[in-house]
Amino acid sequence: MRKVVVTGGSRGIGLAIAQRLAAAGYGVVAVARREGDELSAAIAAAAAGPGAIHFKAFDLGEIDAIPDFVKGLRQEFGSIYGLINNAGIGTEGVLATMHNSQIEALIRINVTSPVVLTKYIVRQMMADGGGRIVNMSSIIGSTGYNGLSVYGATKAAALGFTRSLAREVGRLGITVNAIAPGFIDTELTKGLAGEGRDKIAGRSALRRLPEVDDVARMVEYLLGDGGRNITGAVQTIDAGNTA
Repeated sequence: MRKVVVTGGSRGIGLAIAQRLAAAGYGVVAVARREGDELSAAIAAAAAGPGAIHFKAFDLGEIDAIPDFVKGLRQEFGSIYGLINNAGIGTEGVLATMHNSQIEALIRINVTSPVVLTKYIVRQMMADGGGRIVNMSSIIGSTGYNGLSVYGATKAAALGFTRSLAREVGRLGITVNAIAPGFIDTELTKGLAGEGRDKIAGRSALRRLPEVDDVARMVEYLLGDGGRNITGAVQTIDAGNTA
C-alpha cells in the first residue's frame, strides 16, 4: 500500500483528499494539530475500505521539529510515495495595518513549513527512486485580491517553489505539481453572505463554486498513472473564475 502524507488533513480540502485517497487504496497519514470529530469518523470509515487513514498530531509551525517528525514517519510507515502540502492559514488584513506577527505567521506556516517538510521527505523519495509532491496554492497567488496581499504572496511562493523543485528532482522520478483552487464551497465560503457567494459564482464560467472533492479528484489523478508525465504544472480548479 503506497503511503501519502496529507498536511492539514483534519478538515476541509485536506480531509476530502485523505478520504478520496484512502478509498483509492492509499495509506494516508493525515497531519494536523488535532484530530477532530470529522477526521475520527473518516478514519473509522476508511478501515472498511481498500486503504487506510492514520492521524499524526504535529504543529507545522514548529519548524525545528520537522526533521525528527519526518524521521518518525519513516520509522512508523516506511517509504513515503506522496506528499500533499495542503496545510495553511488564510489570515486577512490590509498590509498597512497588519501586525508583523501575523505576517510572520503566514509566511512561516504557508511557505517555510512546507518547504522544510518537503526537503526532508524529498530526500527519502530520492533514495527510494521516485515520488509525487502536490503543493496547494490558490488563484489569489496570480490574480491578487484586496486584503490578501500577504496570503497572496505565500501562494505565489508555492508556484515558484513547485516549478523549480520539479526541475531539481525530475531526473530522479519525482513529480512536483501545484493546485490552485478558486473560491471553494467550504465552511469558509458558507460564512459569506448569500449575495457574496452568488456574486463569486456568477463571475465563474460554470456559474458555480467548485467543491473540495474536485480538488481531491485532481490530487488522486496527479498521484496515479495519469499524472506520471505531469510536473512543474499548476492545475487551476475554479469553475472558470479566472477564464
